[in-house]
Amino acid sequence: SVISQTRVPYTNQAGALIDSVKAVGERLIAANPVELAVGNIVRRVLHIIREEDVSLTTAAMAGLNLSAVSDDEDDADRDDRPVLSAAAVAAASRSTLRPPSLQTLLEDVPDSAAVPHTSSSGGDSEGKSKSADKSSRSRKLKHDVIEAVNELIQDINTCHEQIAEQAVEHIHQNEVILTLGSSRTVLEFLCAAKEKKRSFRVFVAEGAPRYQGHLLAKELVARGLQTTLITDSAVFAMISRVNMVIVGAHAVMANGGVIAPVGLNMVALAAQKHAVPFVVLAGSHKLCPLYPHNPEVLLNELRSPSELLDFGEFSVSLQYSDILVSAFPAYGEVVSCGAIVSHGAQ
Repeated sequence: SVISQTRVPYTNQAGALIDSVKAVGERLIAANPVELAVGNIVRRVLHIIREEDVSLTTAAMAGLNLSAVSDDEDDADRDDRPVLSAAAVAAASRSTLRPPSLQTLLEDVPDSAAVPHTSSSGGDSEGKSKSADKSSRSRKLKHDVIEAVNELIQDINTCHEQIAEQAVEHIHQNEVILTLGSSRTVLEFLCAAKEKKRSFRVFVAEGAPRYQGHLLAKELVARGLQTTLITDSAVFAMISRVNMVIVGAHAVMANGGVIAPVGLNMVALAAQKHAVPFVVLAGSHKLCPLYPHNPEVLLNELRSPSELLDFGEFSVSLQYSDILVSAFPAYGEVVSCGAIVSHGAQ
């Protein structure tokens, strides 16, 4: 991986890892700017690196503090080796990897407080021990970061199961559920409620023009759920009979809005009109800290017109036509009543 192959220097080791991850992350985001989860995961990895570096720095300073207190039993020796205070340790933790500023410089721990005074005869051995400590700290930092990233990967891979574990808390007996299109998270969520002996009925809107709802309806029927497939135009007529709308999402933005496939905005507006709970299922990696009108956010993706039209039948009449097929033609702003992510309901 990028982290394991990065050669870190003796100084500013976390900064070197951050620069490497940022460089790769920028290329990945530029390759597919519509997939906001890529940027979210890169930010999570950068946060992990900063957290592990602060943790190691705090632990090292705390160990230095304890050793200075335990080794110096004589008052004169204590004067020669000043002890780091809790405020100094906290200041160093806050200033780690922060941009240069006047406040950062003021909060930095002075060198005289960080380095104990020793005699000149032990200078060579002290230099060797410092070099060994830096090398071991470098290996420790990379090891801890790799472990934390592996936990993040495991969390992403199991997000469907984590969300499905909460199904019983939200789906009750004899309820009517409405969904649209096809989503693996929704499928696992509904099937988990079925396995817990919940009896309910599911209406699936077909999700034109790709008709992914047909696939979800077949899978639900195969799992033994009572499923009815309806057209998208029948959603408003059926919404008054529905107890809850459960859907998946492409991304959840910072203001609570949802970027979702075509047709979902209509379902959200119908649910809002009839005061029907609207629940979005999404893994924590789909929670985006950006706002929808941020210049870095690309809200739409154009797909092939062949999903809508047969070129063999319309090749002559469409010779001079431009056909645009949007994957996410609408963005719903704060129409959801709740979101269930892999770390619990929000």
